Amino acid sequence: MTMYRLSNTVIGYLNLVTLLASIPIIGSGLWLGRSSSTCDSFLQTPLLVVGSVVLLVSLAGLVGACFNVAWALWLYLLVMLFLVLALLGIIVFGIAVTGRGGEVPVPGRVYHEYRLGRYTGWLRHKITAPRYWNAGIACVVASRTCSKIAQWTPSDYLQRDLTPIQSGCCKPPTSCIYAAGAAVASQDGDCYRWNNAANVLCYTCDSCKAGVLEQVRRDWHKLSILNVVVLVVLIVVYSVGCCAFRNARRDELEYGYGNNSMPKVQPPWEYDWYVLSARLCCFYL
Repeated sequence: MTMYRLSNTVIGYLNLVTLLASIPIIGSGLWLGRSSSTCDSFLQTPLLVVGSVVLLVSLAGLVGACFNVAWALWLYLLVMLFLVLALLGIIVFGIAVTGRGGEVPVPGRVYHEYRLGRYTGWLRHKITAPRYWNAGIACVVASRTCSKIAQWTPSDYLQRDLTPIQSGCCKPPTSCIYAAGAAVASQDGDCYRWNNAANVLCYTCDSCKAGVLEQVRRDWHKLSILNVVVLVVLIVVYSVGCCAFRNARRDELEYGYGNNSMPKVQPPWEYDWYVLSARLCCFYL
């Protein structure tokens, strides 16, 4: 009997932990809503959605496991299956979209430069859309990234590394040639977009868009690693939840309701549903 109830106990504790974890997630989303920083506020909606879903799913799993409520566990498993499939899709999509970078080595320099045309079409379409680029460039300007290298000397550019955003937004391409402050001959279009004014620099350059994309790509790769860990945890929790669901259904179908109740007669459709649910769970175990 101890082993019979072990899955219910485990799923109860797991959902209690995730229930408590959802509170700071929702709180973080509400806090970001008060922030005026463009770089942070775009995370508000995803955090609120994730926190709310985790809260509701954890409540359903907690009630179903602790009180042996089969319908609550069924709802819990259904949402968990959706989360597993959705997260798997996000991981695959992220790897496909961010698998190719635009990094180009610069001879004689430590830093690299980045070419917009080397990124996937989906990323290029997003970054060039005014809606996204206006928010992105506002984030770059507000971060004061370029001011950190404003006092660099030519020898610094030879010996020191640059972040993707600094390389693309804070200086002209290394191949540019200027005479009397103006670009000469036929050169990269970014050479003509560059301006020494602190509020202009190369913010309208394609290299700046590429630098922002490179930073997003690197952050997305880090997030993909976290998503894989979360996916493994969700699959484990889903598997344990299947055992708890089978326990609850077994109680209802074989022992009825209440301490003194007679065994419950199983309608054919209810028995078939129980078998289907058990087989679906066994597929993941």
